[in-house]
Amino acid sequence: MDKFTNHAGLSRRSFLKGAAVAGAAMAGTAALAGCTSGASATGSAGSGEWLPTTWDYECDVLIIGYGGAGMWASLVAADEGGSEVLILEKAPIEGGGNSRINNGEWTVVADPERFKAYCKAFSHGLMEDTMIDAYVEEAARHTEYADKYGMSYEVAEKALAGTIPEYHFLDDNAYGGCIKISSVEGFGMQTYRELDAQRESLGVQVLFDCHDEKLIQNPETKEIVGCRTMIGGEEKTVKARKGVILTTGGFEFNEDLHREYLKCYPWHFEGWRYNTGDGIKMVEEVGAKLWHMSMVISMSSMYTRDPENDFGVDAYLPTNSYFYVNRLGKRYVNEAANGETPHNGWHVYTQFNDEIDDYDRIPTWVVFDETNFTSGKIGVSQGDFFECGNMTSQLPDELRDWDGWSEDNMVELEKGWITKADTIEELAEKMQEWDHWMDAETLKATFDDYQAICEAGADPKFERDPETLQKLDGGPYYCYTLYPGSCSTLGGPKKNEHAQVVDVRGEVIPRLYSAGSFGNFQAHSYGITGGNNSENMVWGRIAGRHASTLENWDAEKK
Repeated sequence: MDKFTNHAGLSRRSFLKGAAVAGAAMAGTAALAGCTSGASATGSAGSGEWLPTTWDYECDVLIIGYGGAGMWASLVAADEGGSEVLILEKAPIEGGGNSRINNGEWTVVADPERFKAYCKAFSHGLMEDTMIDAYVEEAARHTEYADKYGMSYEVAEKALAGTIPEYHFLDDNAYGGCIKISSVEGFGMQTYRELDAQRESLGVQVLFDCHDEKLIQNPETKEIVGCRTMIGGEEKTVKARKGVILTTGGFEFNEDLHREYLKCYPWHFEGWRYNTGDGIKMVEEVGAKLWHMSMVISMSSMYTRDPENDFGVDAYLPTNSYFYVNRLGKRYVNEAANGETPHNGWHVYTQFNDEIDDYDRIPTWVVFDETNFTSGKIGVSQGDFFECGNMTSQLPDELRDWDGWSEDNMVELEKGWITKADTIEELAEKMQEWDHWMDAETLKATFDDYQAICEAGADPKFERDPETLQKLDGGPYYCYTLYPGSCSTLGGPKKNEHAQVVDVRGEVIPRLYSAGSFGNFQAHSYGITGGNNSENMVWGRIAGRHASTLENWDAEKK
């Protein structure tokens, strides 16, 4: 018999009696049930029939989502807490989430007090002191835990994305050097393999192809006692004796949630396709308060405009003979800088234009020439230095969305990811087929103006570096679209300093926790370099540690 499978012979009576009188106690109120495994049953809360009559699986701590946060929660709950841990993962095999396919960097605290002050500064007071204190205290232990679990890393002064932290210049450059960064050769894939081996050695089981979970909540005490899940096409019940930790990631691939919560629209992400915001509905159904729902970590992505490859892609032109235009055909930015901080470049897309009743920079069109097209590949290929995202070679075929960019850009041209035309006017007509707001005369005027700027060697309006001002050649011409959405959303349920999910009144929903990008604690802007992986480490460990201390809710009362 599977060690997580429910055992027969316990009674429901004590627990149901306790549920009627216990209030919102954190500890378990009485003994629960379990008969032989099989079909579950539900009914009215008043009769106690909300509780399944049988459990297909049992554990102490249940974790839903096996990305970085779920991994850290499982390690600490099993290792330090001595808990029996079970993980439910949506992907059909393996797991890892965005943590597996990102660049693997995580925050290293160099000066805790200045780091706390920095968190207050960049968040403009939206991050609570208790949360900052808890975060910094736990983050200061990152290298300790990395060493404990045999992670490969080096501490660096500079991140791949640039200077750290993101807004070090605030308060007269008061925060430079308050944090450092881990440098991980092999990126998130390396970290995933190392920590997954630790998870396996601790005997933590992962069930795959788990979806459409519903939390099981005691209607009287509000405790979360487990969940229902579909595994393939079968509904299963999972009992969590101590607590449930939600680490379901973001909602990068949920259009409805994009429209509802993000500060501009549309978005096209390049991450873990299973991040569809499943946890949002789960926590709303049990009364959780949502927070930071408009928070995103993102620069911009080349969007394929291909329904068979519906995601964003990292793209970088090999020469400087290009310019950007908005939907109306006008330049609006220094293309060489694009107004971007390393992780908040999406801010430039939030311009709303009442003349079209829409965001006029989504999409942004990148216009370039034959010289650029033939000078090297535009996107990232497998084996490149920066091999991250949903094309990485170390993903199994079942999880990889595509195999990386072609060496001569021809595959992407044939797929329509890149558009080609003999003249600028013809290029504008092809743009109009995608977005009717493109104006051919305006685009031609912008092209002529850009050429003149390059000849003059000065860009007075947008101050692009003269060394990057390179005229486009005589044609043919090319374009592709940029959208916000390179990385991940960060919104989710509000939590406290113990990673416990709270309701709209700020009261703890007993036995429910969240960690990772599902309710990231950063607010106002993404300011902590290496913060997504650090978020996983901090709140995953805190949640796993705290949940393991709870008394079983089905423990018999003496």
